[in-house]
Amino acid sequence: MRAFAVGGGCRREACADAKARASSMCAVRCDRFRQNITPFMEHSPTRRSLLLAAVAAPFVAACTSAPVADQGRVHRAQAELAALDKASDGRLGVAALDTSTGARIAHHARERFPLCGTYAVVAAAAILARASLDASLLPRRILYRRYGIVAGSPVTESHADTGMTVAQLCAAMLESGDKGAGNLLMNVLGGPQAVTAFARESGDTTFRLDRWEPELNAVGPGDVRDTSTPVAMVDTLQRLLLGDALREPQRAQLIDWMTAGARGDGIAAAVPPGWRVAAKRGAGGYGTTTDVAVLWPPSRAPIVMAVSLTQPRADAAPRSDVIASAARIVANALTATA
Repeated sequence: MRAFAVGGGCRREACADAKARASSMCAVRCDRFRQNITPFMEHSPTRRSLLLAAVAAPFVAACTSAPVADQGRVHRAQAELAALDKASDGRLGVAALDTSTGARIAHHARERFPLCGTYAVVAAAAILARASLDASLLPRRILYRRYGIVAGSPVTESHADTGMTVAQLCAAMLESGDKGAGNLLMNVLGGPQAVTAFARESGDTTFRLDRWEPELNAVGPGDVRDTSTPVAMVDTLQRLLLGDALREPQRAQLIDWMTAGARGDGIAAAVPPGWRVAAKRGAGGYGTTTDVAVLWPPSRAPIVMAVSLTQPRADAAPRSDVIASAARIVANALTATA
């Protein structure tokens, strides 16, 4: 009992000391504010009011709070993601950023997952960055031979006789997941390492693309080739689609291609009608399913999201349903109003 009483007394003394220090700091700040204001009071009323507004602005801004996220919803969402992860019999990675509040939701967000088809966002952005300096790039026609086309290339195969422009290849890669288009564009850029180099220039130190299609989709346990993390992909999407990593016309073009490629599964299946979705999905060995997206709810700042699932068996089937469930948890948590 004595130990408890002593501890309680210490806590009361500590609280009193903390209050005294806080009161003293406030007094000092007020004195400094008065000292800064006093010289300005000698000016004319009009100029004095302008000077007062200028000096007081930082103090007013400090007292004005921006919208904040409901941390309870964030924590509940992360618990729901953990339960979904356990039920999936795989490894689930999720990262999301609400650009209206700065809130983030994360689950295994700093672990590496296969990129699969999501590398195409960075590859297309690299093409667009070059196109902003060379107007002849996007309309340039690329000729190729039919026998060099890899499986999973329906668009490039159908245009083998005439070739395709760089812009058409970007659309095929992002809208249809055409693997041949991805290889042809990587060749224009200088190979997978050039895509990685662009990611570095854009501020992403995690993304790495090592191989061509279709080998880049075969990423087994412990393999770091052709991988990134959900949080790195979210930050890169924010820079590319919402930030200034690309010029405005090129940024708008990337969004248009990704919007056209957003089908009704994965993240796109999780959002209510009326939301605009710009997304890119991918799938590969070990049942890997991955999806990255920027979501525009009506009359609201966008949400950036990356969701990946990989499984222990090499022959496991992709699980777009898990991706959609994870995205629904995140979207509900970040946009709930009650």
